[in-house]
Amino acid sequence: MQQSIYYIKFALQFADMQIPELINIFNLQVGNRGWTSMRAYHDKALIDEFQRRGINIASIYDGRVICFAHSVTYDTANNKLILVN
Repeated sequence: MQQSIYYIKFALQFADMQIPELINIFNLQVGNRGWTSMRAYHDKALIDEFQRRGINIASIYDGRVICFAHSVTYDTANNKLILVN
């Protein structure tokens, strides 16, 4: 399957970011209920970048659905995202 140019743009942008920046981008989406194809590209590229870095994202992603119900923080020692209530 060919990737969208928009997905590629987001993927390249996220690849250049530090983990705290990626966390901030995720947290900016918390509570946002709007949905467009552009957001889908953005969110998929963000999840893919977390996974590319080997970060455990089980708290926000089950392999099919991304949950933006809670903000997250990064647990450096365990290399995983943790929900912030």
